[in-house]
Amino acid sequence: MTTSQEAPAEVNDARGRVAELHAIRAEVVRGPSEKATEAQRAKGKLTARERIDLLLDEGSFHEVEPLRRHRATGFGLEAKRPYTDGVITGWGMVHGRTVFVYAHDFRIFGGALGEAHATKIHKIMDMAISAGAPLVSLNDGAGARIQEGVSALAGYGGIFQRNTRASGVIPQISVMLGPCAGGAAYSPALTDFVFMVRETSQMFITGPDVVQAVTGEQITQNGLGGADVHSAVSGVSHFAYDDEQTCLEEVRYLLSLLPQNNRENPPAVECHDPVDRTADILLDLVPADGNRSYDMHKVIEEIVDDGEYLEIHERWATNIICALTRLDGQVVGIVANQPASLAGVLDIEASEKSARFVQMCDAFNIPIVTLLDVPGFLPGVAQEHGGIIRHGAKLLYAYCNATVPRISLILRKAYGGAYIVMDSQSIGADLTYAWPTNEIAVMGAEGAANVIFRRQIAEADDPEAMRTRMVKEYKSELMHPYYAAERGLVDDVIDPAQTREVLISSLSMLRTKHADLPSRKHGNPPQ
Repeated sequence: MTTSQEAPAEVNDARGRVAELHAIRAEVVRGPSEKATEAQRAKGKLTARERIDLLLDEGSFHEVEPLRRHRATGFGLEAKRPYTDGVITGWGMVHGRTVFVYAHDFRIFGGALGEAHATKIHKIMDMAISAGAPLVSLNDGAGARIQEGVSALAGYGGIFQRNTRASGVIPQISVMLGPCAGGAAYSPALTDFVFMVRETSQMFITGPDVVQAVTGEQITQNGLGGADVHSAVSGVSHFAYDDEQTCLEEVRYLLSLLPQNNRENPPAVECHDPVDRTADILLDLVPADGNRSYDMHKVIEEIVDDGEYLEIHERWATNIICALTRLDGQVVGIVANQPASLAGVLDIEASEKSARFVQMCDAFNIPIVTLLDVPGFLPGVAQEHGGIIRHGAKLLYAYCNATVPRISLILRKAYGGAYIVMDSQSIGADLTYAWPTNEIAVMGAEGAANVIFRRQIAEADDPEAMRTRMVKEYKSELMHPYYAAERGLVDDVIDPAQTREVLISSLSMLRTKHADLPSRKHGNPPQ
């Protein structure tokens, strides 16, 4: 690679100029040196161009500004001016649709961001917004280029500003394939989805050395900000994979479920799974006894096309499931309580996870189907002191603010405020269905009986017998399967085996739904 400012030998004819161009282009593609490439592979990482090749359809990549070089001086920079300046930018196709991409090249300045590097990213982000196409960033950089000082920091500001401007306009996906420390971590946090690869990618604001110096805590990079930490503990990462190839293939799958921008609908595909396929197995999968657990994943598999779905945040806040899938070839978002984890209660993390998912679906014209089996909000001092009120309000706000088609289905329990928050008819669900096993109430029958009939139970000769009698009476009066339907709070009670057909026909009817929000600059959601 050319590393100095020496002028190339003079070429006087067109053929010579073209030959020179091809030589330079070959140098650009080749990269800085074999040694740098070997060092990258020794860490178990692919090169930036190899990653782009895996992400995009074969032969579809068009590079932008491959000949860009920095103009900085000092600290020896003037003697080292590699092409691309450490970031590859351009556009290509994923499943035949345009996608913009930028990829840090760790072999050049450790992928560190300088002024020219940042300007290239700004340009490709602006192009993605203007063209109305998704943006994927392949992150593998060492942060700001220290030799360029504050100019590098200003480059990050430009990225953050564009991330925010593009939010809800085009899908933004961050793929973490190496280190991402300090302020640089805020760009992925501003995007719609974050992918990470185990062992090779890390994200943190302050590294292990700083943490130890300030707090005395000793921890490794992966222990502080590795893929498993962020996908299961912090919730920063939506997906974590063992290798880059699998990770990038899943990015392609996610893109196949998203629209190009907020003015389009997600891509529909031909469906070979019969619309009227019945699922009698659902009668056995979900116990009528509300105290017995089951796996909501199995319910989802029986309802959706060919049992396929992509779960978001699979390992974080597992008491709620958020997934993208298809019904009759049309993309839908599923929000579902998970009785197999914490009995499916709503807590702080589950509220945050599902609120962000609902907002994403609404931004990109993806209908939302909510499957309810929720006993309430998780009680406890830690939850109250942690702000369950304001965090739970995030989910409530997200549903109330959503204008896409919304259908809720109550499988079993739907108690108290959690029932209202989980897209009940009273907060704007377009259609609400229930199975004959539903129990919709302010609280469980046992708790309600203990409150309402406290005196009668206490004064009874046999308190336990009286409690049992009062629980049965309360259930028969206020919690029978048709109580809510009789009062118009549920549109219909349906046979579980026909759930797929009912949802598909309802979504088909709602496909032309149009709803306007009041004119305003923006809302002020709970934080």
